[in-house]
Amino acid sequence: MKDIRILVVDDEKRIVDLVRLYLEREGYVVDEAFNGEAALDMISKRSYDLIVLDIMLPVIDGWTVCKELRKKYDTPVIMLTARGDEFDKVLGFELGADDYVVKPFSPRELTARVKALLRRTATRKDEETDALVFPDLFIDPSARVVKVNDKEITLTPKEFDLLYFLAKNKDKVFTREKLLEEVWGYDFYGSLRTVDTHIKQLREKLGRSKAASYINTIWGVGYKFEVEE
Repeated sequence: MKDIRILVVDDEKRIVDLVRLYLEREGYVVDEAFNGEAALDMISKRSYDLIVLDIMLPVIDGWTVCKELRKKYDTPVIMLTARGDEFDKVLGFELGADDYVVKPFSPRELTARVKALLRRTATRKDEETDALVFPDLFIDPSARVVKVNDKEITLTPKEFDLLYFLAKNKDKVFTREKLLEEVWGYDFYGSLRTVDTHIKQLREKLGRSKAASYINTIWGVGYKFEVEE
């Protein structure tokens, strides 16, 4: 069985040592980095199953690391920070974070979140096998490729997950809370703006094609994916 490798990024060595201790007890292989530049360098050289990422990092901050990471990789990210404002949480999720833990934290809780996120990721990959084909739109979940009029477009991991979830559940209406739960995999906290922002970005990337009309706003409720016959 393949080792599960986790990168822990924090400028406080005592926190890295504590997190490493608990994760290694679960059988995970743990690498460490103490600034954003070192983290990006390690990510470019080695594949990780999950990243625990502090926000307030020297050299390159965690926001930037997450943003750069999402340009190329779909690695699950748990953001770790002393900042607990709702704005920070929303920004973290919009940049592509999968979960958010505020310091001071329980290492047992962090470990439980790591296990839950790894489990969700594995389940999603198992479920994503068949391509979805609609007029002007092709979605291949195994390769994570989206084509509009036979031309591939670039989506962030969360944009892809949101589009795939809606398309896979065609004609069903989902509230923003339900989309947060299903796509982001965390219980709703604070603003619903994260979903609206991703919907807006998806529509812009789908352009003026017929595919852009498939994502419909159900006023006062949420969104649904609908293809007119």
